[in-house]
Amino acid sequence: MEKLRCVPMRERVGKILKGTNGIVGTSMGCFALSVWKLGLQPVTITSVVFLVGIYLVFRASENGYNNKELQKRKCTLKDVRKLFASRVVAIDGESQKRIQSLEAKCISLDKKNAVLIKKEAEWKKKEAEWKKREALLQRELHQLKEKTIYLEHLLDVKPRTLGHPPSMGGYCVPSLGSPFSAIPLRKRCILIGVHLLIMLCQNLGSEFNEQGPFILQKELGVDGARLFDIDASSKIILMTRRLQGLGGMHVLTKMSLVAPYTRQDISLPTGSKAVRDLHICPSDGSLSLFASLGKKLSVLSTKINNFILAYDLPAPAWSCSWDLNGSHQIYAGLQNGSLVVFDMRQTARPLEFVNGLTSNPVHTIYSLHNSTLPSGVTAVLSASSAGICQWNFGGSEERQPVVLETGNQGACISLAYCPSSDDIIASFRPRIDNSNEMAYSQHLLTPAIGQGVQGSHVHLKRFGSNCYQKLAVTCANVNDVRLPRSAVMNIESHGCLFASGDELRGELVLQELPSFTVIQHLKLRKQPIYDVKYVHDVDGGLLGCLCDDILQLYGNHALK
Repeated sequence: MEKLRCVPMRERVGKILKGTNGIVGTSMGCFALSVWKLGLQPVTITSVVFLVGIYLVFRASENGYNNKELQKRKCTLKDVRKLFASRVVAIDGESQKRIQSLEAKCISLDKKNAVLIKKEAEWKKKEAEWKKREALLQRELHQLKEKTIYLEHLLDVKPRTLGHPPSMGGYCVPSLGSPFSAIPLRKRCILIGVHLLIMLCQNLGSEFNEQGPFILQKELGVDGARLFDIDASSKIILMTRRLQGLGGMHVLTKMSLVAPYTRQDISLPTGSKAVRDLHICPSDGSLSLFASLGKKLSVLSTKINNFILAYDLPAPAWSCSWDLNGSHQIYAGLQNGSLVVFDMRQTARPLEFVNGLTSNPVHTIYSLHNSTLPSGVTAVLSASSAGICQWNFGGSEERQPVVLETGNQGACISLAYCPSSDDIIASFRPRIDNSNEMAYSQHLLTPAIGQGVQGSHVHLKRFGSNCYQKLAVTCANVNDVRLPRSAVMNIESHGCLFASGDELRGELVLQELPSFTVIQHLKLRKQPIYDVKYVHDVDGGLLGCLCDDILQLYGNHALK
């Protein structure tokens, strides 16, 4: 009897595949295509095809299908079954606990980090407050030191005025003699403070005790304005402005002083750049003179709102002036220290050209009355950081500038002149290193605020053709960066008044000359002060103060 032999599955499948003559392979290909259409992955397709192939092989061997019958059978999608293995998930208890512990630690650290960030913000806020308080205390300490130095100066120096005692902030301090110097400093300061309070009370009881000589009449918004002048007869204001959002374009603006205060912008000549000085002609209000950094000296006609003359200069112009004795000559002070004279009837070349005593920019220039000068001779005052000079033009004599003696006050930063009284006020601030003085004295093109420093005002009086007398000197709070503007006003029945800005108090101060007694404090809406001008006509005086984007106009009710 023949022993039964166990035939492995691989051999049985191989024999059957050989006997089917490729029919099983064909059927398996058919099923593979159908399974691929179901969108299954290649691994799944291979498994299904293998199972289908085994199924067909066994069916063929058991039922005895011949080749023709097998060829007639067709495979469809409904005959295919999807086979999926169940997902096996192994859970590691220790790892799960560790993950949960780490998540809890992350949450705890996030909370601690949020608390630390909050505390850090609070500390930064407190630090900013402490720094602000420290800066305030430093400023107060600096002011107290300046006051102490000045009080010591008042007690130790001799009076610097002729017939008038020295002054502090406009209040006269009497000379107390050498025995007073033996009193301790603290008691001396108390005595001076009491005296100043008495003087203050006396001034409060004066004729200007309620309003002062000027009252505020108008406040006009003028964006980007830096300089202005007033034509009282035509009731118009001319100002230079720098427009915002147009690449810093510089324009002129003509504004009416009569409601509704209409305005009109006027373009500057090509290449003019920023305007450094402007003046309306005192004898013909329809003409205005402009000095610009584009090496231009221009004349504008406000009747047609157009420039009728434009002179080319060898250097940027810092200042300009009309001749007070005629309407034909005009003057310009240049950045290199030179002065140029033009006759508007001769446009080909300058009438006169002189080199300055120094190369410092001429920041201010004024024409002088020639009532005491020889016939055909004109004179101007020029000011730079080096000092003040008088220049004579015309005539056959050799020109020699007259240097005005002001003492060792420092760098000259401003000059104000009243033609009707020949009163002159020069303002000074401490001089710095000569190597940096040029940059220090320049009025920056970009807005610069700076801070207040201890300076001085010197009162000079003109006598004759070229003689000057120093009448008084007073301390002042001036700016350490900008070149300030000021004005001297000759008010009928009240004498001369001097208007200047106080950089520490942020106000416009009116002082009586020659004593420099303060008679009025005009509060300003903004700082800094860019320009100060005064005009007088039959309706009274008008004082204008141009601050940051605001023009404040004050009327003198004493003249109305």
